[in-house]
Amino acid sequence: MPVDPSLVGRSFPPTAPHEVTPAGLAQFAAATGGSWQEGGPAPATYPIVLAFEAMNAFLQAEQVDLFRIVHGEQRFAYERPVVVGDVLSATLTVATLRQIGGNDIIGTTSEVHDAEGALVCTAGATLVHRGAEA
Repeated sequence: MPVDPSLVGRSFPPTAPHEVTPAGLAQFAAATGGSWQEGGPAPATYPIVLAFEAMNAFLQAEQVDLFRIVHGEQRFAYERPVVVGDVLSATLTVATLRQIGGNDIIGTTSEVHDAEGALVCTAGATLVHRGAEA
C-alpha cells in the first residue's frame, strides 16, 4: 500500500529527551568503528540515534512496515557540535514524497534541539518504501 501523499509537511511528536553521556558516545563510537575522545564533541553521525528513533515513531504511527524500508541517504547540517551534557530531542517532518516504479521515495527532516529549544542539528534522510511484490 502506497504512503499517503498528504503526509508531506506533517510533523510528528518529538522524541523523548536523550542525554548525551560519555558512556553513550564511547559506545556509539565503538559500534560504528569510529573514535571519540573524552572531552571532545560527539562523532559527526551521532544524531542518527535520535533521528532513527524519530523515524521509527513515524513509521509506526503511519503503519509502514520497517522491513519494506531501505535507507537511501543521510545528511547532517550542524548549528553547533553535540557535546556531553546535551539533552536532545528530535522532531521528524515529512519533507517530500514521490512514487517511482511502485516504490515510495520519502524525504524526511529531523530537527534536533537541545533542552532550551535551540536547533543543534538537522538530519535529512531519504527512505525508499518498497512496494508489494507482484
